Amino acid sequence: MSASFPRRLAAVCCLFPLAATAQTAPDTAVPTLRDIVVTASRSPEPLADVVGDVTVIGPKQLAEARGDSIAEIIGRQPGVQFTTYGGPQTITSLFMRGANSSHTLVLVDGMRINGATSGGVNLPAIDPAMVERIEILRGAASSVYGSDAIGGVINIITKKGEQDRPLSAWANVGYGTYETAKSSLGLSGASNGWDYSFATSATTSKGFDSQRPKYSNDWPDTNHYADKDGYRSHAVSGTLGYRWAEGHHIGLTAYNGYTDGDFDNADFSAWPSYPLGNVYSLYRQQAYAITSTDRITAQWESVLRFGWNKDAVESRDPVSTNYTASQRRTLSWQNNWQFLPQHRLSLITERVEERIQSNTQYDRTDRNTNAIALIYKGRIDRLHAQASVRNDNYTDYGNQATGSLGLDFDLTDAWQIGVAGDTGFHAPTFNDMYYPGSVNPDLKPEKSRNIEAHITYAGERTQARLTLFQNKIRDLIVWDNALFKSNNLDSATIRGVTLSGEHNFGDTTIRASADFLDPRNDDPAPGTNSQLIRRARQVFHVGIEHRIRALKLGAEYQYTGNRYDSVSHPLTFQSEQTRLGGYSLVNLTAAYDFSKSLGVQVRWNNVLDKDYVLVDGYNTPGSNVFVNLSWRM
Repeated sequence: MSASFPRRLAAVCCLFPLAATAQTAPDTAVPTLRDIVVTASRSPEPLADVVGDVTVIGPKQLAEARGDSIAEIIGRQPGVQFTTYGGPQTITSLFMRGANSSHTLVLVDGMRINGATSGGVNLPAIDPAMVERIEILRGAASSVYGSDAIGGVINIITKKGEQDRPLSAWANVGYGTYETAKSSLGLSGASNGWDYSFATSATTSKGFDSQRPKYSNDWPDTNHYADKDGYRSHAVSGTLGYRWAEGHHIGLTAYNGYTDGDFDNADFSAWPSYPLGNVYSLYRQQAYAITSTDRITAQWESVLRFGWNKDAVESRDPVSTNYTASQRRTLSWQNNWQFLPQHRLSLITERVEERIQSNTQYDRTDRNTNAIALIYKGRIDRLHAQASVRNDNYTDYGNQATGSLGLDFDLTDAWQIGVAGDTGFHAPTFNDMYYPGSVNPDLKPEKSRNIEAHITYAGERTQARLTLFQNKIRDLIVWDNALFKSNNLDSATIRGVTLSGEHNFGDTTIRASADFLDPRNDDPAPGTNSQLIRRARQVFHVGIEHRIRALKLGAEYQYTGNRYDSVSHPLTFQSEQTRLGGYSLVNLTAAYDFSKSLGVQVRWNNVLDKDYVLVDGYNTPGSNVFVNLSWRM
C-alpha cells in the first residue's frame, strides 16, 4: 500500500463527521417511503434493516438517464467503475471495489447471468428501459450466491408495473446525438387474483468511431477502420402470476434482449494485418423463471423456482462467423423460518446445469453444480446480525465452501457502526479450463477474504456512510504465455475507502461520493506497475438537483483518476503497459411534468466535450444530448 493511502484515509475520517452536521429538525422533515430490497439476504427486507453495503437505483434515477446504457447508470454509483470497447454495443465490464470484472455477480430478477465461457456479462443486451430498479451489494457474497461474488452482486430487476389496479400503461420515445432513437412501452395490472405485466423496447443509433488510429504509446492500431460504429437493439419482458389462495402465489418472469452492433477488427491471416471493414457482434441475453411462493404456516415460507437463461455472442465479418452460447438451468428451493419475531433462518438448496454451444470445439461442454446454503438474519435490541455458510460442489473440480458474518450496532437512532468478514470464490470458466489448444482441467478457483467496517448516519434529511475494506484474492487466473494456457499465477490485495452521502434541503438535494482505492497485484511482472489495469485509485461524484414546481434541474460532476492498461504491438505482439490519464465529466439534466401523465426529460452528458479513454485504443462518447417524452396512464 502506498504511503499516501493512509493520509487520504485519515483525511476522509476527519471529514466524515461534517457530512452529518446539516441536520434538520424532525418537524420540518419530509417523510420518505422505505425501500424493500432482496439481494443482501435473498429475502425481502427494508433497506434500513440490511446488514451490508447496499445501494438501490430506483425508477426516478433510471428515468433521468433514458439515453444511457445500463453500465453508465451503474458506473455512477459509489464503488463501481466500468469500461467499454468503444460504445454501448461493445464488450462492457464492471469493476466492483476494484475487483476483476468476472468477480462481480450479475443477476436478472435474482437469476445469475454471468457467462459460463468468459465469466463476463452481456450487458449490451440489457435495456435500462425494461428495468424497474437495480440493487447493488458491495463486498463478497459467495456464501449467499456462490461463484463470482468476490467484489459484489448487482441484481437487475425488470419492470413489474403497478399491481394495485386493473390496468396501467406507460410509454417513452426519445431522440439524441449520433442519431440515437429509443422507444419503449408497457402495461401492467392485477385483478381477481391475477397479476401481469408486459414491456418492450427498441433502439437504433448511428454511433461513433469505436477505435482510435493509434494507442496512447503511438503504436498503430491495425484494427481501426474509420467509420461510424452503430447498433440496434430490442428487448421484451413480461410477468404473469396467480394468487390461488391466501399466501400462495405462482408466477412466471421472462426477459429477452439483444444488441447487434458494429465494431472494428482485422484479418490476422494476412501480413501485415488489415481492417476488415464492416464487422458485427450480436449480444443476446434471455432469462425465464417460474416461481412458487407458499406460506405453509405463519412462520414457514417456501420459495421453489426453476429458471433457464441463455447468453450468446455472435461475431460476423467478411472472413468468418464465430458463435458461442452458454445455457444454464437452475432449480432452487428456499425455505424461510421466522422462528422468533426478530430472527429468520433460510435454507437454500440449488442445482445448476451449464451447457456450452459453439462452433469452436471445446474439450468439454457441460458442468453441473449442487449447492446448499444456510442464512441467518436476526436482531437483539440494537445489534443486527447476518451470518451465512454455503458449499458448492462442481462436477469438474469438487467442493468450495464459503462463509460470512456481519454485525451492525445502533449507537443511536441515527448513528450505526458495523463490521463484516466474508470469503468468496470465482470458478474457472470453460474458456479457462477447456478452450481448444489451451486446456487446463487442473485450474483451481480464485479465492478471496474480505473484511470491512463502516459507520453510517441516517437522519430525516441527511444520510452518510463511510466504509473501509480490504479484499485479498489469491490463485488469480491469468494467461501463461510460456505454457499457452491459463494458470493460477497471481494474487492481489485491494484496500479502499468509500465515503458517500446526501442532504435534502427541501426543493434541493445534494449527493456526493468519494472512492479511494489501492488495487495492487502482489507480485507484478518486472518493469510493470503494480496497480491493477483499468482501475482508478480515485473517483469522485457530486450531484445536485433542484425542483421549481413542475421543473427539475440537475447537474453532475465526475472525476476519475489515472489508470493503467496493457496493449500488444500489432506485428510483434510485444506487450507494454500504458498510462491512461485522469478525466473530468460534467453532465446536466432537466425534467418538466406537463401533467401527471405527460413529461419530458433531457440529459446532456459530457457537456465540455472531454476526450477521455476507458480502454487504450478505443473511443468514448463526446458531448451528447438525449431528449425523452414520457407518458403514463
